[in-house]
Amino acid sequence: MSYLKSLAAAGGELMRTALAPLYARPSGERGARVAADTAMRRFYRQFSVSTEVRERILLLRDMEQRDGRVKRIHGRICRDTIRGGLVMQFNETASSETLRREWQAFEHRLHLNRVQKLRSDARGLVCEGNLPLQLVLDDSQRVVAAVRMPAETIVPITDASGRFTDPARAYEQRDVTTGQVQASFAAWQLQLARFDPLSYDDMGEMGRPFLDATVDVWRKLTMTEEDLVLRRRMRAPLRLSHVLEGATEDEVKAYRKEVEGEKGEISTDFYSNRKGSVTAVQGDAKLADIEDVVYLLDSFFAGAGIPKGLMGYTEGLSRDILEDLKRDYYDEIDHVQDTLAFEYEAAFRIHLLLKGIVAGPDEISARMSERRTETPNQVADLGLKLVALGLPPPLVWAEMGYDPAQVLKAVEAWGKRTDPYPLPGGMPPTPTAGGGAPGGAPAKVSITPGNARKGESATSVGVPGSNGGRGRG
Repeated sequence: MSYLKSLAAAGGELMRTALAPLYARPSGERGARVAADTAMRRFYRQFSVSTEVRERILLLRDMEQRDGRVKRIHGRICRDTIRGGLVMQFNETASSETLRREWQAFEHRLHLNRVQKLRSDARGLVCEGNLPLQLVLDDSQRVVAAVRMPAETIVPITDASGRFTDPARAYEQRDVTTGQVQASFAAWQLQLARFDPLSYDDMGEMGRPFLDATVDVWRKLTMTEEDLVLRRRMRAPLRLSHVLEGATEDEVKAYRKEVEGEKGEISTDFYSNRKGSVTAVQGDAKLADIEDVVYLLDSFFAGAGIPKGLMGYTEGLSRDILEDLKRDYYDEIDHVQDTLAFEYEAAFRIHLLLKGIVAGPDEISARMSERRTETPNQVADLGLKLVALGLPPPLVWAEMGYDPAQVLKAVEAWGKRTDPYPLPGGMPPTPTAGGGAPGGAPAKVSITPGNARKGESATSVGVPGSNGGRGRG
């Protein structure tokens, strides 16, 4: 039986059109996709879960429970990733209304319109490096749920070339103690999003957690901080050095007992039977020599991918440097957003195929509504600049995070409304596609290069009033 026939048996005849390009081996491909050391490790662990993947996930979970910084980093990344929610963009085609109805029902059933679901899935992708979503079907072959599975128990079943041995049994969930198979999933049934896998073409390579490379530095940082606290506790109190010249050991003990008895508390003073005097040994009022802690802290955030200034460590950090670091961080957020959105889009396409609907690659596109954690003012500024460049309104709306078909539909519906203050001629006001006042002239957008902060272009827009810009007269 050929690979395509096995793939069709896994999910239906239509599945081959969506999954074969991803999982099938091209006829002209030669050699193996898997590195030799990786293939050897998989050979010895083919009957159990990956100990490396499980160890990384457990370490990150422990770090998040013990350190509020790690928890806040994960929380900040997840919050920025799902900011604005998920939006499905449809091109204006004859089937767009059908696809929109299917998406709205699909989004409601899978709770993709709820922040809790999106944040939970984003946390799995960031903290575990993998997001396995099991597509659950009802009796009518509708996808009714996308259940997040524990990534450390999922094992891809691949051959030496790095593709699935049998698409009808692409993934297995195994018990971590006995290695027994608890469930098996077809390639279409378990959608697996991987964050930064070592090889995308190797379907057996799992993703990596966002902070997995910072584990060693984090351990040194927490150990050094603990030593710092212990030193502070030991060196904090004032001590006295009692020197009794010529005294015997018994005399020193008797003197110590008498002095500490009068103080009525446990003393940490020092006693000597050489030259006599009582001098004060000052304690540490503060710990100023913490360059080693600062170094480890900087090393931790350098590998964390998020500026430490966003986590509250702002000392010695200029605004310009923070802006540059934020841009790099937002690029990482864009990557996480694209990975998560593609997962939901792939699940929706599987749902459409199960219903006999084939959506073209350019008909639908899933994305997070807000990119680079932009403010609403920045999004509007970007839209105005795109209008000034002459881009058509649907592309501008799509770039701003809206569904162009839905916006156009709302514009048409608004144009058909009656207005209590109609324009001359009795025509209802209609919003212009490129902006501006309803029924009036388009907005005048001007771009001034180098006039904004940090040398960027400043945008200004002049919107004429309802009387066409004729003023109050």
